Amino acid sequence: MFGGVLSMAGAEMRRNRSWEASWGPGTADGSTTKTTRSPGRSRLYCTCETRYGAQRIWKGRRMAEDEPTPVHLTKVLDGLAENPALPTGLVRRLVRYRRGFGHVAKRADLTPDMIEEVLASGHDWLLHSLALNRQLPNAVRMRLAAHADPAVRAALVVGARGAPRELYERLIDDPDRLVRGHLAERDDVPADLLARLATDPDPPVRATLARWWTQAPGPVRRLLLTDSVDEVRAAACSTYYARLPHPVPPPDLVAGLLADPVTRAGAVRHADLTPELAKRLAGDPDHHVRRQVAEHPQLPSGVRDVLAEDPSANVRVGVFSRRDTPEPVRHRIYTQIQQGDRPLAYLLDDELDDTALLQLVEDHMAVAELQHLRLDWITADPLPHLSSPYICFRRSAARGRTLPADAVIRLLNDDDRGVRTSMATHAPHLVDPATAERIDREFGPDNKTRWRPADVFTFPPQTLRRFATDPDPRMRCLAPRDPDLPVELAGRLATDPDSTVRHEVAGHPNLTVHVRRVLLADSSEWVAHAAAAAATLPVAEMERLLTLAGV
Repeated sequence: MFGGVLSMAGAEMRRNRSWEASWGPGTADGSTTKTTRSPGRSRLYCTCETRYGAQRIWKGRRMAEDEPTPVHLTKVLDGLAENPALPTGLVRRLVRYRRGFGHVAKRADLTPDMIEEVLASGHDWLLHSLALNRQLPNAVRMRLAAHADPAVRAALVVGARGAPRELYERLIDDPDRLVRGHLAERDDVPADLLARLATDPDPPVRATLARWWTQAPGPVRRLLLTDSVDEVRAAACSTYYARLPHPVPPPDLVAGLLADPVTRAGAVRHADLTPELAKRLAGDPDHHVRRQVAEHPQLPSGVRDVLAEDPSANVRVGVFSRRDTPEPVRHRIYTQIQQGDRPLAYLLDDELDDTALLQLVEDHMAVAELQHLRLDWITADPLPHLSSPYICFRRSAARGRTLPADAVIRLLNDDDRGVRTSMATHAPHLVDPATAERIDREFGPDNKTRWRPADVFTFPPQTLRRFATDPDPRMRCLAPRDPDLPVELAGRLATDPDSTVRHEVAGHPNLTVHVRRVLLADSSEWVAHAAAAAATLPVAEMERLLTLAGV
């Protein structure tokens, strides 16, 4: 098809020697545009991908100047590579594309000959994506395990879920630390092979194993807990691990772990906290240790009261969160921390030394923690805390799944946004559409996560269609969740001034061909990518994009 267009263009040029050919200036991505002029004729250009970018050529008798051309063609092709509806024949063509991130090699529908073409390409991104392919035949994985590029071998570990033992045997002694580090994070590697990483020559690999293999056999856990390198011991006896459940150290090692500064904080929760030990640890110079003491269930009341006056706000939060803390003490801690908060602009104060700077950051984080603490003892018995002056108490109560209807309504109308959101997401079946809309609106654009309360609700079609013309772009983003959204509303959202709205509607089935082309040519590569990745994209448009790319 592409060759025929070129031949036709050449023939037309030979028949009319009065035409002028000129090369236009290069574009931002390094492409060059060739335009051909003919007085008095209508013209149609075709754009093809050259080594340096997009080239427009003759394609028939008229020129569709109103048909937008993707300005982020490489990103569009990356989106097309992820399109679940891409026909096999077009997948085959896309495998020949040598720009972008090679996402096509991660597809589950690659045929053996396509895989061979990727292997023979030598293209870094294609090979990397192929290694990440979770449906890759094991025979191909074994070939990639011998690849010279350690990045490919590391990607192979990440993507090789359920691979045979022979692959892990091949990689467990890989010369590259990154490869072995990825293996240390896996939970499907045979235990005897993982155990070999406990004696890996690189401490970071051993530390990774300690953080991730939380249920390692006793001898392996003992080996990591007594490692000669601080980094490894600290990872093996920590207050945080990458996977649950947290490990429990052998009882005979606890005393030694408490004596070791790098493992002390992680060992506190496993100690039999006698009054003498509690008093000694409460005076530890490390506030992380004192925080663990403050939360220990065996903490004597006298030591608890001492820690309630600790100079570290982080430690005092630990006392605040205890079930047995007297209410006057709890209230005093809450008030002190709230009043002691200072804006982080103080971080710019040149007169602060390192100690004062660290204290400022900790105090600021303590204020946030007082809002976000999740207290299981509150969730287990929420009714007494529905009117608590402490936000984290009410948020923890709102996590309860067996609250009576009147309690749910009360928390849905709480003064704190976090309480309302938590209650709505833990009892969505009790939330009416109007309340769901209110809570989602109040969630606010300042939130940094992509999750929003609306993700747990199902709004009726009439509400979603009303959102399509809402002044708030966050609410307009919800309108495309109506699969039967009228064509005119879908088209309106596709030209929305907010790119997040255009991104959300880019995959909607009720878009016209012209509107889809507008989205594929969007100034936002994020939007253009989404338009190309949409399963609703017509095959004819997929073919057009591949032709534009010259494949």
